[in-house]
Amino acid sequence: MHKHCTVHFSKGALPLRTPAEAYFLDPELGHQKDILTEDDVYCSCLAKTLCHVPVPVTVGFYAPFGCRLHMMLDKITALMQQEATQREAEELQRVQWRPRPVRGWGFPQLLWYLVFLQPVITEVHLRRKNVKFLFIRFSAWQYAGTDKLWAGLVTTLCEGIRQHYGALPFSVYSVLGNKPATTPDFCQREWHCRRRVLLALLALLAALGLGVGLLYLSVGARASGHGGANGSLLRVFGSAATTLSGSGLLMAVYSVGKHLFVSQRKKIERLVSREKFGNQLGFMCEVKKEVELLTDFLCFLEIYQRRRLRVVLEVTGLDTCYPERVVGVLNAINTLLSDSHAPFIFILVVDPSILAACLESAGSMKGTADNGYLFLNRTVTLPFSVPIMGRRTKLQFLHDAVQSRDDLLYREMTRKPRPPGRGGGGGRGRGRGRGGEGAELLAVETQPGAQRAHSLIDAEAARCIQEALFCLHDERDCLYEYVPDNVVSMRRIVNTVPITVRLLQQQQQGDSGGPSPRQAVAWVVLANQWPCRLSWVLQCLEDRQQAGGAPEARARLWDVFCDNSRELHTMTKALQNVLDLDGDPELFERFLGTDFPFTVAEAQSLLRCTVNLDHSIRRRMGLIRAVSALKPPSPPKSPARDAPHAANGANPAPGAGHSPARAREAHDPRDRAHAGKPRPTA
Repeated sequence: MHKHCTVHFSKGALPLRTPAEAYFLDPELGHQKDILTEDDVYCSCLAKTLCHVPVPVTVGFYAPFGCRLHMMLDKITALMQQEATQREAEELQRVQWRPRPVRGWGFPQLLWYLVFLQPVITEVHLRRKNVKFLFIRFSAWQYAGTDKLWAGLVTTLCEGIRQHYGALPFSVYSVLGNKPATTPDFCQREWHCRRRVLLALLALLAALGLGVGLLYLSVGARASGHGGANGSLLRVFGSAATTLSGSGLLMAVYSVGKHLFVSQRKKIERLVSREKFGNQLGFMCEVKKEVELLTDFLCFLEIYQRRRLRVVLEVTGLDTCYPERVVGVLNAINTLLSDSHAPFIFILVVDPSILAACLESAGSMKGTADNGYLFLNRTVTLPFSVPIMGRRTKLQFLHDAVQSRDDLLYREMTRKPRPPGRGGGGGRGRGRGRGGEGAELLAVETQPGAQRAHSLIDAEAARCIQEALFCLHDERDCLYEYVPDNVVSMRRIVNTVPITVRLLQQQQQGDSGGPSPRQAVAWVVLANQWPCRLSWVLQCLEDRQQAGGAPEARARLWDVFCDNSRELHTMTKALQNVLDLDGDPELFERFLGTDFPFTVAEAQSLLRCTVNLDHSIRRRMGLIRAVSALKPPSPPKSPARDAPHAANGANPAPGAGHSPARAREAHDPRDRAHAGKPRPTA
């Protein structure tokens, strides 16, 4: 089955190994059982780096569109959380201090610290190793229709932190919180009492209590009948004290409630909606203030929880937006990163070629980002280009894609035909109940013999489909090497194989000499990876058959392509968009020339079962070939040149040959009918 699988190495040379393959072969590092594929190795290295990298940082997660990005992001998220848990346990064994909770019974304590204590950044806090990551994913595609895409980035960040820690703590900090202080000396105290706030609150409560007491005394004196000037005076002072202290307390409660119901997201949306204010110079300054308030709140929580906090914002879908929107998002990232103490980690998931083109074509970046790659390098501080999919990773992805169809295959292969008496009789009984011609057709279709034949056909088709899909993720076969790294293309191939195999089976009923399931799945990969080159070969075969000079059935497709490759080269300008769909040309040569040498007969048999090849490409190629085969028309002759030739025709010189014009006159019967009259010229 695998006789065509060959591996090409130069003599005396060893194949180059990727870092991930070396990782698997290293006996010292092979003890980590959680890492199974090359992608796991790369994700693990990046996750460990992000746990130690100084913040703020922008990670350029570079990869083409559809190249398993979200799956790798999920792996990085899980590995970073795993690393954070491990470091938390190590820190607990070192200092014996448990992190303070922010929910449950720790919530009142958090409010107490927010109001009456001020955090201090100490050396102990700076040396802490335990960290907690807060992951927020921002999809730019969801905000692609708005003019202020960058505002969506900022509001998503604020809303994510607000939802994680609750609206009340952030509202209290917005009104009563204080920025963390730094101490020049080696002070070990992380909290200082806010005496002013405490004294102000005690004064308000004392004034409120005094005012209530005076009012109570004035009411009691008036009820006993001993009131007078003293009762009125007590009532005045009591009312004043109660009003002043109560209004102060109510103002604080009102401010907290206002921030509780009006979030930062709504504030920024209001600022954006004001066009006049948006054009002012202080617009980004107001946004910067909101971001600084958020940064100070996170710093407060770091000291309170006795751990470092890192907010990981994953920006995806940016390469699907308009150029001006892309520029706005990058400016917003630069605004968020302007604070050197901001605990932000931005993971910019983009295709760098598309992003660079957007920056270069944006009108607002003329003179600033004439070279999009240079501008991107100034923004990204940690580039990470997603490597080519390794062998283990590709096999795992193909296996997962095939496993998604195993339930259908299992049902088809284990489905048993019904007993003849029960299945046929039930169908005929239902047919008689309904009556009419449709019931008779239904009875014919559900006869025991026809049902058994259909079951056998389905079982055989399921077996062939399973065999074909197994060839995709079999590491002993070479077919997986031609499958692209794109997950979308993998799914497209896996979804196309069952249709192709079923059509091939219907075509080969009673004929066992047709293409095998392995050849069928290889043909699907060929049509998916090189649609332009395959369409060119098929069009050349069709043209030669129509001209009566069809090649032999045993001729190889690669030989047909080599014979007509020069003509395809002359059409590269007309077929540029179609040629961009093809994969690596060297792999195409190896595919058809060595590993899967399809013949003309096999190609004609598989063509009728091909559903993943766009036939409009062939029609376009056929039209271009037909137009290029047309000969250019001959230029018209002037009458001045025809007069001397006519005179020479009346008295021909001896030995002079006939001109082409006189030859046409001699053989054209219409010219003889004119009897020497000049023919009208077109």
